[in-house]
Amino acid sequence: MMNKFSPEVIDKLNYYVYRLIDPRNGETFYIGKGKGNRVFDHARAAQALEAEDDPKDDDDENKKPDLKLSRIRAVRNAGLEVIHVIHRHGMDDSTACEVEACLIDAIPGLTNIMGGTGSNDFGPMHASEIEQRYSVQEVEVKHKLIFININVSANEEVSIYEATRKAWRMSQARAEKAEVVLANYKGLVVGVFVPQRWYEYHRDGDKSMRIAFEGREAEPSIKKLYFNKQVPAKYRKRGASNPVKYSY
Repeated sequence: MMNKFSPEVIDKLNYYVYRLIDPRNGETFYIGKGKGNRVFDHARAAQALEAEDDPKDDDDENKKPDLKLSRIRAVRNAGLEVIHVIHRHGMDDSTACEVEACLIDAIPGLTNIMGGTGSNDFGPMHASEIEQRYSVQEVEVKHKLIFININVSANEEVSIYEATRKAWRMSQARAEKAEVVLANYKGLVVGVFVPQRWYEYHRDGDKSMRIAFEGREAEPSIKKLYFNKQVPAKYRKRGASNPVKYSY
């Protein structure tokens, strides 16, 4: 099994985007980018877990199982090896991020925990969504605002309010200064809320500090300022992984 590139090859690869493929069905189950021998790191991590021989490694009560490593281990248990494909190479870091994001957006059923860089703002959209997004007026900041990217639209079962109010890695002291919270979906403001109380929020199986708020929908005069308007570019920078942005 090949598990590393020679130094001569590494010098010529530069940044690359790779796919991990399950040989049992030919499915791509993970997309990544990197330099050097990054493409082989996942197989090594799965092998290290096997060496520890601890059944809790993949499903510890305090963390979510790593579906990528579980898939690799299942392939190895079948007596096979994951197929490593370099999808595109010879790129700089920025270009590799774009290629990686496009593949993550395009291939369903991946085990990637995070979406592609900028997917929320620049990822797949219907043509009508593109027209709506870029033809609307941009938000003009009139309050101390918190912008929160959410992953649900008004057409889904989870309410915009519930998707917006929890649970975020934020400074509670800073959050409490906000006058208005804006829910953003694909660059548009889809919810306008006035927070009335911020508090610590602990999700099942997650020990990290998160906070949430209780509040109400903003009154019509405030909602009119922000609802269905485009989030300013500086609050939706490409490559920004934190879904929370502040105007203050």
